[in-house]
Amino acid sequence: MKKLFISVVLIVASVTTLPAQFVTNVSKVGTTGASFLEIGIGSRAMGMGEAYVGVANDVTALYWNPGGLAIVPRNQVTFIHTQWLADITFNHVAGAFPLGKMGTIAASLTSLNIGEDKVRTVFYPEGTGEMFSASSMAMSIGWAQRFTDRFSFGAAGKYIEEQIWHSKAQALAVDIGTLFRTQFNDMRIGMSVSNFGTSLKMEGRDTQVTHDIDETKEGNNSKIPAHLDTAPFSLPLIFRVGVAGELYQGNHQRLTLAIDANHPNNYNESVQFGLEYALMDLIYLRGGQKFYLNDEDENGDPNSPEGFSVGAGVNVLISRNTRFYLDYSFGDFGILDRVQRFSVNLEF
Repeated sequence: MKKLFISVVLIVASVTTLPAQFVTNVSKVGTTGASFLEIGIGSRAMGMGEAYVGVANDVTALYWNPGGLAIVPRNQVTFIHTQWLADITFNHVAGAFPLGKMGTIAASLTSLNIGEDKVRTVFYPEGTGEMFSASSMAMSIGWAQRFTDRFSFGAAGKYIEEQIWHSKAQALAVDIGTLFRTQFNDMRIGMSVSNFGTSLKMEGRDTQVTHDIDETKEGNNSKIPAHLDTAPFSLPLIFRVGVAGELYQGNHQRLTLAIDANHPNNYNESVQFGLEYALMDLIYLRGGQKFYLNDEDENGDPNSPEGFSVGAGVNVLISRNTRFYLDYSFGDFGILDRVQRFSVNLEF
């Protein structure tokens, strides 16, 4: 069974790592809005290189694969605070609550804020005396159900908002996901589609201008209030598929291997590999690697490795029915910077 699991992993990796000449060389970078939705949730998942759609067995499944919410054993809440790239603040809070035969419900709130900065113009490059800020926010509510002892399905509705100064854009989206546990050494196969929804379009008084509707006529009103028509942006739609299973399990130890393939609508495809070693389900060590397909590094090397990450975690028994999880991850973002993340999970 282990040989079969490894074979499936290799097949998925081979199919998703086709040579670059078979991929259309058209850049999709910067073609969507609400990019904060692509920031991965949870230090456990990030420590495994974002190879999590086939694992997804905790409260963060609401982000990675809503189908995994159905196998969350007890009530869980998570709190995440991260100093993101360029001093951007990223926060996330979520909860998942099993309801027995009625399935599992979950909710989350994600926010991103760049803080305040000076309003600068051509005539006032040092600032006009005003301040502006920009922020993003997403609220999600999900539900998942186990239809058999091996198959679960989940879905979530999402409200998304982005704001800069006096203008904002709003959108609605849905996430869906499935998780199937096979009979081959309990190998899990997961699939999810994230951020399928409406477009974002900035609107507000910052787009207000005065306009002369007919400059060829004299004496007409040349200061008619009007608004600039901004272009709509699609959401970052992401299709994920992955497998996960134990390479070794016994003697109070477990070694889990996970592999995901991602197909986003605004960047190159990627493949993620992740490992998690658990000792007595008390101490965890993790590592992962993300590979972008048809990508080039600073030296022009296509298919260059990017997104190396490591992590660790501890599981503390507070009382008979309450557990406290503290997870840490360290991720490399190349020329941008390195990001350290901490996640706190409470199970009760």
